[in-house]
Amino acid sequence: MDNTALTTPVSPSSAPLSPSSAPLSPSSGPVRFDGKIAVLLRADLAPWQRLNVTAFLVSGLGTAVPELIGEPYADADGVGYLPMFRQPVLVFEGGPELLTAAHGRALSRGLPTAVFTADLFATGNDRDNRAAVRAVPTAALDLVGLALHGPRNAVDKVLKGARMHP
Repeated sequence: MDNTALTTPVSPSSAPLSPSSAPLSPSSGPVRFDGKIAVLLRADLAPWQRLNVTAFLVSGLGTAVPELIGEPYADADGVGYLPMFRQPVLVFEGGPELLTAAHGRALSRGLPTAVFTADLFATGNDRDNRAAVRAVPTAALDLVGLALHGPRNAVDKVLKGARMHP
């Protein structure tokens, strides 16, 4: 594994910043993002499952929507750190029926969506995870979580009925 990004000093990018990626100053006030990153979890998951599912789900969004990823970080000593999302990830919860409905709405809107099914808790690697999802028709997926990104209003409509994770 190449750890260069973890130890190499990072220089600031010369690329222009969009309004949603501009650095905050104390006088700039809150930033309102055009898009929204959201995770919807099944409410009956154990705490460790909630964390694990969230981490797996959001990992797919950065590869599917590269503009969600910001610039690398660096501390005052010049030690570099990996980049992260440019905006917050909002986590919601709901019952199985809500996940199924939200999944259908996300697909009908063509939003980038990652899924985590109950079957994935029994697998131990990426190949088996993909095979477990592939083995089940869309309408029969036993969803325990999904992550999506899209315009704020579209994501809000997909998540209708969900509540913020406590």
